[in-house]
Amino acid sequence: MSLVIKNLTKQYHKNKIGLTNYSITINKGVLGLLGPNGAGKSTLMKIIATISKPTGGTLFLDGQDIVKTPDHMRKVLGYLPQDFGVYPNLNAYEFLEYIAAMKGVGGKDLRKRIAMLLEGVNLTADAKRPIGTYSGGMKQRIGIAQALLNDPKILIFDEPTVGLDPEERMRFRQLISNLADDCIIILSSHIVSDIETIADEVAIMKNGILLEKAIQPDIIKQVEGRVFETLMNNGELTRLRTKHLVVNTSRQKDKISVRYITRGNEHEPGSTTAAATLEDAYLFLTQNS
Repeated sequence: MSLVIKNLTKQYHKNKIGLTNYSITINKGVLGLLGPNGAGKSTLMKIIATISKPTGGTLFLDGQDIVKTPDHMRKVLGYLPQDFGVYPNLNAYEFLEYIAAMKGVGGKDLRKRIAMLLEGVNLTADAKRPIGTYSGGMKQRIGIAQALLNDPKILIFDEPTVGLDPEERMRFRQLISNLADDCIIILSSHIVSDIETIADEVAIMKNGILLEKAIQPDIIKQVEGRVFETLMNNGELTRLRTKHLVVNTSRQKDKISVRYITRGNEHEPGSTTAAATLEDAYLFLTQNS
């Protein structure tokens, strides 16, 4: 299974462009989308999910034009949008049965599948409570369950771990890892560690443009040997920011520990080389483009 996108453009009005000549090929496995607010991640996912139409460009799923024949995508799609809504008076079983009917999913095993999904997102104990009484994290988990109802071959998750505590995020990552061999999974998140843990490939976006798409080690290579750590006085930090990209700071007694990426070839005296991470590469690419 392969999704081929060429020269995709989305223009909302004269002064607002969501995507510009965006080209990418997505195969089975997990593709992590990273980018600042306004990068075009949600726009891209809505177009792939056939909720929004592009202004220009093409999208082919296994050779089929999904702009012209959106049902080809919808039959195999599971989608969790960023602004996922629920029916507050329904309990989890009723809600998932309703969504199943909307998707044309039925059969004698539906109840068993719903029970399995609720167990997978750790909602079995609360399944008979009205969803309106759920916390934000619980609503997000029911959203994840509904995306999996039709045993999809393409899964799109827009900020799926928002509102989830660390244990729930770990459970979600395990769930996705179990599905990755048989599905195309597109995952957008502001939490770089979520992408780092489960994504086979990473696409970094900014202002509707694809900056980089590669496996994680190849992206990280771009900042290897450029990441340093040092201790300095508070007054020196402003000067350092003018020369280098400061990634992180933390106070240690009367000093500040600083992690930074060199913009040129020189680093600060007394600095030690640090192992580069995906977050380093992401910040370097988005803030130097």
